[in-house]
Amino acid sequence: MKLLKFYAEWCGPCKMQTMIIKGAEDKITIPVEEIDIDNDLMTAVNFGVRSVPTMVLVDDERKEIKRKVGVMKEAELLEWLKV
Repeated sequence: MKLLKFYAEWCGPCKMQTMIIKGAEDKITIPVEEIDIDNDLMTAVNFGVRSVPTMVLVDDERKEIKRKVGVMKEAELLEWLKV
């Protein structure tokens, strides 16, 4: 499993989500892959990302398990990551 975090450098809410994830690094047990939509547009298109931040939890074959659009506070993020 992996968490794909779609973001953009110009996105204020994305920066907030990045700080929340960094603050919870010791509690997040799965790898986080950050995908800048401006640098990797095809991946964003393939996952149907229309706004950022978007978090997509994928299995080992990169098939989507679930997604969340918008900023999640730490507690919400940790609860959402439970599968």
